[in-house]
Amino acid sequence: MKTYSELKEYIINRKHRKLRRKIQVNLAEEFHTAGYTPSERMTRRFELMCREEKPVVFECERIAFIRTVQNLPEIFTADEWNEIKKNHYIHELGFVSNVCPDYGKILEKGLSGLKENADSYSVRCLDALISLVGKYVTEAERVGNTDVAKRLKSLTERGAENFTEALQLFRIIHFALWLEGNYHITVGSFDRYMYSYYIKDIKNGILSKTEAESLVEEFFLSFNRDSDLYPGVQQGDNGQSLVLGGLDENGNETFNELSQYCLKASGNLMLIDPKINIRVHNSTPLEIYEAGTELTAKGLGFPQYTNDDIAIPALEKLGYTHKDAYDYVTAACWELIIPKYGCDVANISALSFAKVIDKCLHNDLSTCKNADEFFVCVKNEIRRECDSIADGLKNLWFVPSPLMNVCMGCNISNGGKYNNFGIHGTGIATAADSLTAIEELVFGEKISASELIEAVDDDFGSTPELLHRLRYETPKVGQMSEKADSYLVGLLGAFSDALENKTNCRGGRFRAGTGSAMYYLWHTDEIGASPDGRRAGEPLGTNFSVSLFANIGGPLSIVSSMVKPDFSRAMNGGPVTLEFSSDMWRGKDVKTKFAKFIRSFVLLGGHQIQLNSVNLETLKDAQVHPESYGRLVVRIWGWSAYFIELDKEYQDHVIARQEYRI
Repeated sequence: MKTYSELKEYIINRKHRKLRRKIQVNLAEEFHTAGYTPSERMTRRFELMCREEKPVVFECERIAFIRTVQNLPEIFTADEWNEIKKNHYIHELGFVSNVCPDYGKILEKGLSGLKENADSYSVRCLDALISLVGKYVTEAERVGNTDVAKRLKSLTERGAENFTEALQLFRIIHFALWLEGNYHITVGSFDRYMYSYYIKDIKNGILSKTEAESLVEEFFLSFNRDSDLYPGVQQGDNGQSLVLGGLDENGNETFNELSQYCLKASGNLMLIDPKINIRVHNSTPLEIYEAGTELTAKGLGFPQYTNDDIAIPALEKLGYTHKDAYDYVTAACWELIIPKYGCDVANISALSFAKVIDKCLHNDLSTCKNADEFFVCVKNEIRRECDSIADGLKNLWFVPSPLMNVCMGCNISNGGKYNNFGIHGTGIATAADSLTAIEELVFGEKISASELIEAVDDDFGSTPELLHRLRYETPKVGQMSEKADSYLVGLLGAFSDALENKTNCRGGRFRAGTGSAMYYLWHTDEIGASPDGRRAGEPLGTNFSVSLFANIGGPLSIVSSMVKPDFSRAMNGGPVTLEFSSDMWRGKDVKTKFAKFIRSFVLLGGHQIQLNSVNLETLKDAQVHPESYGRLVVRIWGWSAYFIELDKEYQDHVIARQEYRI
């Protein structure tokens, strides 16, 4: 490949995957027999992976490094994992995830400089990585790419001195952290830590703006070389989340030319990585929303927007310093994390609001005299559920990560400056709608508690008229119903109250949030039908959204409901999630109207919002003819994916969501 266009086509068509191979080695048994410590095991595996990686350099590329070994051998036997789990809580795969390394330090110091004050394990990892870079230098010289060869050699000895070097050094570290076994390593505020390198090259005439823009696009392409190897619940859930703009600690807007290049690069490539998040606030210019809307209109499912006016004070209230709060970025999906200092576990568990209602329906409804009394039972059950969640999160243990330690400046498996736990809250609209229905039908003396319970337990099989009334005639969140909205506010407030003064096993606090992650499907397996008319097996809404079957007039009525709660106490993240018809964009001035809609959400006090542009018929056809829709992108719970790579239950949920228009 002699041109960037050829390289781009090569990666987009996934021809690079032919470069990969698997290695066959039983490290777990070998390490067990030798009695190696976890840190020694991690170091030895990383050294092996660096030796096994075969350097590949393309003639035309400016940013090198690509995975050629697709599997990471296990370092613990099954029996060893079972023994660890006897006395510890293990989160997901056992690695600290959803963190943002100190990219500023990494770019400044370079690979050799990172060895300063590092322990022996971290030094060995860096030496192994430097050796791999050396092999890349040799390969670059062999294929005649002398620019890459010179650049890579320099970065083993010092930090980045220009924009191209900074992009290359980021690529090396990002590649290596995945190779170590870490996952959901976020990109952070790219337009902040990279800006000084960019603007220096522009001012000194080293790069033209056109050349810089081209570099950003090639850099974005590099995220899609290996992303299918990164673990997640579904393909695409890989955590490569990038943040643009927002206020700095002095109250200045940071959105800049580099931010614009990022949006343009995403629009040109039409690939799912990196996932873009934009920080906004009450003074964000409409032009920024308009630039973001260009990507939404193309169907990428991002950017996602987070409101600084909500997020920053909420972080400070939880004990984050003023500077750190202003530096916040988003985790893999939407949770708020702090670069270089944050060892929060932002997605450690979830509360099912729908399950709370189900328990109270069966245990308390028949003894309550009125709706207020029943809601007290609901709040008490929320507290009990939160107590149970917290009690189950004791003695948390993570696999050590020597390379990540030097990138974060702490022993990350033991925790850092911030060690808070984030708890999602799922099915809140189902719960609020159920409470509204119970107040109207039971305490309005239309039906008895036993009648409603029997109908729910029967999945409304014998009561179709009641099902219709509950499903379509009782007020719902998103319909501008004061009653339903008051329950929405009350439920989130009760959730915040239940977690507010708890301390976790690492000395941190608990953070309530409105996200759902994959729980919007998982939690439906714990209950049957719901008093709002949701039938058994029907999923809950994604994140902070209305019920899937709610008869909603339009997005403005949804926003009017979703901005009412106090997010300063429920800041862990979880966006209002809306789907818009792709046909909508043909109208006159639609993009400007759409940008104004998002800005209105922010000005009204909304916390986070993400938006999909979809076509129902296209999605259905893609299920039948997947071979024709290889690059059809949709937003799932906090990330974008290629529709045909999703399991059918996730595809069906996207299809079931309502489409709106502006």
